Amino acid sequence: MDMQMAAKYSDKVLDETLVQIEPEVQWTHGPTTTGSCDVTRRRTVMTVISGDRRGSFLGVVDRYWRESDYEIKTINNDGDFPAIYAQTKRGFGVSLSFGGEGQAFFEVDSPCVEKSDVADSTTKPTAPSYEGMENIPRPHLRSDFWSAGAP
Repeated sequence: MDMQMAAKYSDKVLDETLVQIEPEVQWTHGPTTTGSCDVTRRRTVMTVISGDRRGSFLGVVDRYWRESDYEIKTINNDGDFPAIYAQTKRGFGVSLSFGGEGQAFFEVDSPCVEKSDVADSTTKPTAPSYEGMENIPRPHLRSDFWSAGAP
């Protein structure tokens, strides 16, 4: 497997995870980074996930990853910044973590693979693209369910 193949597999993991979340959330691509023999794909959730809903959000993802035979490595139960870290059967690290203002971040890290060029993801984001901006803004899109109780 080369880095482009790893990036495509990472996109598949992210696509399949995000489609499990109901009601759906809006997300945009985070930066893709490459190392000497690895690649990382990221997705940033632009829907506000309230403190009251973070446990449910993590639970949906945790259940799907377990059903997909991912090995759950660590769960961080921090009230403000919870996270879950897992590994796919192919050795890819996958995580869901929360940052400020209820913003959720998905990340998939490949194991060491053959060096190659890596193209941008072909998956269309469900939120606006922030390409060209220095930073992706904090979550600002609201969901009647996921944002419930958030200011």
